[in-house]
Amino acid sequence: MEGTKLNWLLISFLAFASILPLLRADIAEYDEVWRRRAAEAYNRTLQAYHPDPLRFRLADCGMGFGSKATGGKGGRIYMVTDDDDVLDPKPGTLRHAVIQEEPLWITFRRNMVIKLKQELMMTSDKTIDGRGAIVQIAYGAGITIQFVKNVIIHNLKIHHIVEKDGGIIRDSATHTGLRTKSDGDGISIFGSQDIWIDHVSMTRCADGLIDVIQGSTGITISNSHFTDHDHAMLFGGNDKYPGDEKMQITVAFNHFGKRMVQRMPRCRYGFFHVVNNDYTHWKMYAIGGSSHPTIISQGNRYIADHPYAKQVTKRECAESEWKHWTWVTDGDLFLRGAYFVPSGDQDWPSKHPEKTDKIKPASATLVSQMTKFAGRLGCKLKYAC
Repeated sequence: MEGTKLNWLLISFLAFASILPLLRADIAEYDEVWRRRAAEAYNRTLQAYHPDPLRFRLADCGMGFGSKATGGKGGRIYMVTDDDDVLDPKPGTLRHAVIQEEPLWITFRRNMVIKLKQELMMTSDKTIDGRGAIVQIAYGAGITIQFVKNVIIHNLKIHHIVEKDGGIIRDSATHTGLRTKSDGDGISIFGSQDIWIDHVSMTRCADGLIDVIQGSTGITISNSHFTDHDHAMLFGGNDKYPGDEKMQITVAFNHFGKRMVQRMPRCRYGFFHVVNNDYTHWKMYAIGGSSHPTIISQGNRYIADHPYAKQVTKRECAESEWKHWTWVTDGDLFLRGAYFVPSGDQDWPSKHPEKTDKIKPASATLVSQMTKFAGRLGCKLKYAC
């Protein structure tokens, strides 16, 4: 019996001895220099390793004017583990993640209801990716994207956003500043570029659901679900700010649902491509504007559910002025008495294909299928989504 044990010990020793050269990588003397090189190499491995590389595929799916947005692609995956919100945020919180200066792909370890004490001030090159958890921004301040670029917001529920009095807020890892009262917008985009908002569910914010102002451009709002709100989307906040002429926004594959009232969107200046959305409710109007915006409506379904609100459009000026604006309806489907009042050159899309070819509209009869999964997706970890 003892002989058998000795044989096994000898075999085990010889086996271990045989792999020692492999562990040492043929290095005869594993001195301090080699140990440092090995540690540096392992650190590079950690930096290059992405525990969930398939998440980054989302950044390749952009569409419309916001298609250049890649968010935090190529950066680290940052896991939010704590829904605590403080003005001097600790690592693991959403506020700590969004103020870092490096590109980050922000995910969530568990379901969370994040009640922001003040606006969530974002920095450039960030993705907030709620897939794999139910993440709600609710009962506090909203998200502010101001003077930054390249942001993706995906798969969140944003609701019951309220006004906040302002104060000292950290807006980067190295800066805090005094903010005035926030309006209570769900998402506020101010002077920013290359922004993609996708698969969000939004309702009941104190002011707008999504406001885009001060020359923001290169923006797509897609695959989202909006309910129970008055002022949904404001694109351009002031008739006296012609800088919004550079604004280019795509609104695609969204569902504007129950108890919506107006501004889906309401536009100033700029160019707006509204394509393959499902408008099932509005109490005043769906699409409005002032200051000669260009609006191209293609392949949308408009259902006039309210008995006294059949017109899709509303202009904030006299007909003698707005009749020269380019508001085009092309391939839209109108039900229950809905109608769109066009103006300007109805052949504009064919003359400017570079503007509308970013998303080619499908038939409006397919809109209900295309928007079936609008809003936050019920994604689960370890399953494709």
